[in-house]
Amino acid sequence: MSHSATFFRDGSGRLVLFQAPNAAIWVFIFATVARWSPYDGRDAELRWIGSGALVVWGLDELLRGATPFRRVLGVGVLAWQLWRLLA
Repeated sequence: MSHSATFFRDGSGRLVLFQAPNAAIWVFIFATVARWSPYDGRDAELRWIGSGALVVWGLDELLRGATPFRRVLGVGVLAWQLWRLLA
């Protein structure tokens, strides 16, 4: 098996391309959708909530990602969010 094929396989050898969203991704989705509401007026708070959810998701994937791809993706999202929050 090539290295690229193992990059998307979990510990039992199953090919994992998609997973159901976890709680952190659902929080991000709800915060993002709520920001589209013209009646809310809490854009800054919802942006922080969404970014915080992505930080939690990135840490979770870094520590417990099912595949090497998911762990690398977690690092990328975590780095992007920290850069956005600190810049």
